[in-house]
Amino acid sequence: MVATALIGLSIAMLLFLLAAGLTLIFGMLGVINFAHGALYMIGAFAAFEAYRQTGSFWLALVVAPLVVAVIGALIELILLRPLYDRDHVEQLLMTFGAILVIEEAVRMIWGLGYRDLPLPESLSGSTAVLGDEVAIYRLFLLGAGVAVGAGLFLLIERTRLGMVLRAAMSYPAMVRALGIRVDVVRTLVFALGAALAAFAGAIAAPIVPVQVGMSFAIIVDCFVVVILGGLGNIRGAIVAAVLLGLVQAFGQHYFPSWIEVATYVVLIGVLLVRPQGLFSIAPARKA
Repeated sequence: MVATALIGLSIAMLLFLLAAGLTLIFGMLGVINFAHGALYMIGAFAAFEAYRQTGSFWLALVVAPLVVAVIGALIELILLRPLYDRDHVEQLLMTFGAILVIEEAVRMIWGLGYRDLPLPESLSGSTAVLGDEVAIYRLFLLGAGVAVGAGLFLLIERTRLGMVLRAAMSYPAMVRALGIRVDVVRTLVFALGAALAAFAGAIAAPIVPVQVGMSFAIIVDCFVVVILGGLGNIRGAIVAAVLLGLVQAFGQHYFPSWIEVATYVVLIGVLLVRPQGLFSIAPARKA
């Protein structure tokens, strides 16, 4: 039971790392980024390539988010910036087109085969927790998710930069009047969201197959987390990720054939009670 719960929490932290970036981008920019799963995939491949070149797992975890943050900034600058005042459908179509381009680029660079990111010796094996054997890497996933979540909360709620980000979301015209470049803030937000997706991909690479198309295997769960938690709400994403992670872990243990059904039953049940999700935020104002 303890091992299953810890596995569920580790799944939750992986989902949170991915959903946090998507939630941040929607909450701050009002953009539903369909290409978020593709950024997760690039993060996994970038981590693999960094490990192949350097032999360092820890360096791979640092390089992948930095590389994908740059890619995310370019996507915002070139593809999304001209569309902020346009209909959301055009934004969705643009990010969906970005998926196709990114997947084809990954296929051309790394091919269609599986890639593997080996674990360092310090994270291999298992350890006893309250009498149950749990993989050390699962505990690492749990700790990394908690650390990133705490850091993200402190950044948004307790720093000057976070204050600027929140102000630019709700009152962009006022922020511009104070001499702050809202367009730069938007680029930074999208780059941060992309980096979170890449970190999720890099940290998942040792336990999932790194391959073209891996984004579709997890992006549905990511959107379920975002919808359950409330669009644009980080706290909601944490709670929803924990809920979904535990459902999947205990489902795999007790009723593996019904995991997907259980996921959607939870989604439908929550939306019947709270159509806006577990948490919600006020809609952002446009400049």
